[in-house]
Amino acid sequence: MADGARLIPPPIAMLAELTHRCPLSCPYCSNPVDLARREAELSTEDWADVFRQAAGLGVLQVHLSGGEPASRRDLAQIVAAAREAGLYVNLITSGIGLTEERLTEIVAAGVDHIQLSVQGTRAETADRVGGYRGGFAKKMEIAEAIARAGVALTLNAVMHRHNLGELPEVFDLAERLGARRVEIACVQFQGWALENRAVLQPTRAQVDEAKDLVAEARSARAGRLVIDFVPPDYYADLPKACMGGWGSTGLNVAPDGTVLPCHAAQTIPGMRFANFRDLTLEEIWYRGPAFAAFRGTDWMPDPCRSCDRREIDFGGCRCQALAVLGDAAAPDPVCRRTEGRTRLDELLRAEGNAPDLEAARWRRIGG
Repeated sequence: MADGARLIPPPIAMLAELTHRCPLSCPYCSNPVDLARREAELSTEDWADVFRQAAGLGVLQVHLSGGEPASRRDLAQIVAAAREAGLYVNLITSGIGLTEERLTEIVAAGVDHIQLSVQGTRAETADRVGGYRGGFAKKMEIAEAIARAGVALTLNAVMHRHNLGELPEVFDLAERLGARRVEIACVQFQGWALENRAVLQPTRAQVDEAKDLVAEARSARAGRLVIDFVPPDYYADLPKACMGGWGSTGLNVAPDGTVLPCHAAQTIPGMRFANFRDLTLEEIWYRGPAFAAFRGTDWMPDPCRSCDRREIDFGGCRCQALAVLGDAAAPDPVCRRTEGRTRLDELLRAEGNAPDLEAARWRRIGG
């Protein structure tokens, strides 16, 4: 390893996107507009090699995601391979495609934790958003099966303009299902979700109310339920570090083996990403041009370069700068210390009277 590479810390977490296939058609999907095809997906043996290399690199935990991971018939074998590599295994799933029999296989294979997504707390809301009739009932069945299996459960609730009113019910649902943790994640406008930003963007009043409700719930449910809240970036005053800092704590492996510094990095034009099939994870992490592009602070323009937060937020989200300003190298427009904030505020005003959810573009992927 070159001397310069020794200064780069190893990654501690990896997102393994096993497939882009999914039975749901959520308008907030953050996967790319152009999806990896089934025939391009890594094999079971490929993923086993990825996990071994990741563990050797320093990765401690792997998040198995998609699409819908259960669309892979070899999911139990993939879980087993991750555990054999010595990784903590977290499965992120919609629950659709899982059965109690498949869940038993996955638990036996060594899954440590399951994150179950919900699109609402009422069947009519959840099924409408997910575009899958009967989906909510299936999710509740698999949640009960997870409880019987004794696996740690986190409930993931993706919130937006059309379901934030159900927030108090999310906390009740999480406790009823035996979840130890609930993640309230407002839509991040990347990939397909960017196509529906005007329809899904909550109002500032909704966000302020949500913050109050989260604070109340944390106090009232302390010791019973851990509540994580990811508010919309667009209403913040200061940006947060993308992935803890680009190329500093984690990496993503796409279904076709493309290795990315963050989930949405492929939206950045002109950036070339290495593939696991061609180079080792170590080579990509320490010497890959895509990982070096926005790593650290040397790349920063002013005012980020001279800002006292430059090693806190590392300039914020590159994909957000691209989406709002058309320039991935610009300061995150969320930051009120930058000129880009004016453009973001104009955008929020322009989208303030957006149409109803029926105007959204649902995506059709297939399982």
